[in-house]
Amino acid sequence: MSLEAFREETRAWLEEHCPQSMRTPMPGDEVPNPGRRATFKNPDTRVWMDLMAEKGWTVPQWPKEYGGGGLSIEEARVLREEMGRINARTPLFGGMGTSMIGPALLEYGTEEQKKEHLTKICKGEIWWCQGYSEPNSGSDLASLQTRAVLDGDEYVINGSKIWTSGADNADWIYCLVRTDFQAPKWDGITFILFDMDQPGVTVKPIRLISGLSPFCETFFDDARALPQNVIGEVNKGWTVAKRLLQYERTSIGGGMGGVPEAGSKGPRRTLGHLAKDRLGDVDGKVADSAVRDDITRHLMNDKSFALTVHRSGEESRSTQAPTFASSMFKLYGTEQNKNRSELLLRIGGTDTLGWEGDGFSRGDLDTTRAWLRTKANSIEGGTSEVQLNIIAKRVLGLPD
Repeated sequence: MSLEAFREETRAWLEEHCPQSMRTPMPGDEVPNPGRRATFKNPDTRVWMDLMAEKGWTVPQWPKEYGGGGLSIEEARVLREEMGRINARTPLFGGMGTSMIGPALLEYGTEEQKKEHLTKICKGEIWWCQGYSEPNSGSDLASLQTRAVLDGDEYVINGSKIWTSGADNADWIYCLVRTDFQAPKWDGITFILFDMDQPGVTVKPIRLISGLSPFCETFFDDARALPQNVIGEVNKGWTVAKRLLQYERTSIGGGMGGVPEAGSKGPRRTLGHLAKDRLGDVDGKVADSAVRDDITRHLMNDKSFALTVHRSGEESRSTQAPTFASSMFKLYGTEQNKNRSELLLRIGGTDTLGWEGDGFSRGDLDTTRAWLRTKANSIEGGTSEVQLNIIAKRVLGLPD
């Protein structure tokens, strides 16, 4: 099928199947998160997710045999464009399922593992979390101490993880455990999956300066995992772990180069519109020339970043796997996100420095908390300092 024919077919399908309420900005309490405990305030959210999952378009570029759409890069771009044309909401925010463990399974999983886990991710049936960092193993991740000992036909897991995003809602975890304490620290690590709904798992949310608790402490006390859920080889999990970090960093950096997709979380008006509302409009331009210049510079950088990400995707078309360039995307993308929040605060002035009370709008309070949340952007997924080291050594080839 030609690309133009695919566009016509896609446009017709979306017009017929996308509910009208799914063609509006997405409120924060209607985000289609996955999982066994998922609830849907708007029934159309579930309808839309199920329709897109049946079509394979919740994860359109994954192979059809695992629940994806089997689309090419060009076809996936057409789908995004046609969804944007009618302002269709993203049908599934798969989080770590679609952006991290899913791609890692496609690359390293057995056929049985792919069929077992990928189809559930595409349908929004499972919420995943990541068990990497530990209280004494953050940037030096390979020093982790959580242990897994084979006991008959199961691994028994003891230890703890920290900064496990969404663990309080997660159904399954992909976890790094030490299975050989005599080996060098980068060896003896195994990458394993297991169910969070068991007696040996305890989760405690961590309250952040934003007032939210997206991160958690997770404790394992004789938790159980099956050997068939080891990804890759026993004691060779560091290879899988590093690759997944590349997927994570690409995701955090913003695969769209900072350009918001249609139907993204919450209403996302342009910086220019917001600045005109708050600072005034002179001949169709933001009244404050300094803010106008900063917004223009930010948008130009966003566009340049988007084009760079697109070019990188074209160059890796054959493998569709990330490279060490993912560290550049993570470093720059998070700085762009932080810069956008700083601009929003400048535009909003003192109205965006509130915490609670009738004197502040819900939107301004959300902006304040989002700004506080961005302070973690340069830490999560590997600090900016770690990314600079990777770029120096692996991209630029500089000596140690």
